[in-house]
Amino acid sequence: MQLKPQGLSEESEVSPRDMAARAAWLSFVGGLTQDQIAQQLGISRQRAQRLVARASAEGLIRVRIEHPIAACLDLERALKARFELEQARVSPALAAGSDPLLGLAPFVAPELERIFEAEGPKVFALGTGRTLKTVVEHLRTVEGAHHKLVSLIGNVAPDGSASFYEVIMRFAEKTRARHYPMSAPVSARDDVELALYRSLPHVKASRALAKSADLAIVGIGQLGDDAPLYVDGFLTAGELTDLRTAGGVGEICGHIFDRDGRYLDHPVNHRMVGVQVPEGRMPVYCVGAGASKVPALRAALQGRLLAGLFTDEETARELISK
Repeated sequence: MQLKPQGLSEESEVSPRDMAARAAWLSFVGGLTQDQIAQQLGISRQRAQRLVARASAEGLIRVRIEHPIAACLDLERALKARFELEQARVSPALAAGSDPLLGLAPFVAPELERIFEAEGPKVFALGTGRTLKTVVEHLRTVEGAHHKLVSLIGNVAPDGSASFYEVIMRFAEKTRARHYPMSAPVSARDDVELALYRSLPHVKASRALAKSADLAIVGIGQLGDDAPLYVDGFLTAGELTDLRTAGGVGEICGHIFDRDGRYLDHPVNHRMVGVQVPEGRMPVYCVGAGASKVPALRAALQGRLLAGLFTDEETARELISK
């Protein structure tokens, strides 16, 4: 018997995305083969294959592994012991050449859900960036209205546009928490401008709240030619070169640090409007993976800038190999 969407008499009336979602459901939940999916939906095997592939490519599928993998658990223990972490989670590696974020984001999402499901009210300080933007898309809606979310970094790009990778609004949608974006440029052009931005009541309040956070959740930026701060226009080529010459290897929320995890005494750091972490005893949990991020991650870990790390197998192995 062929399966047709309820209430529709012809397959042609079903949207392609609906068909892709239905094919994915039959494959990943129903455990059907592509031949069986084709038979159920009344389509060719080739089309069934294309539909399942489309569902995967468009993010219609979310896979969550409930069974802990022994090799990943071993790496988590090694990371905790090597870098004195309070939390470490390692996702299974993908095929060679794959973007590690494709596997890391859906792995991290349920970990963050558990954090946001904490009963007592907490303040969570958030970074920005492609990594967190991808992770939040995999979050399920959780009841976190008793929490507060606050940005650690400004949300205005150098050209005056909104920062593309600002994530606090999306996290707020998924948690229903009150949220406090830092409505100011990421960096000032000089000391006078910096003082002005930081004196604004809403910026001053956001910075104070961020400094009082119970937990910071951040990504991490590399300082190679693909440095996010450079690619997104927050640094000039000359500034990037100067920072690397000064020993910079990575950044957290726009603040640059060296190979020992020490923040640079540099004009770029001095003019950042946001908050440098960790602040006081605030634990900082970082989400990051990939060969390009290893130098920055190793430096941040060695400098004890991080209390928790979410990464993948390949990155974890590299971090503990030296």
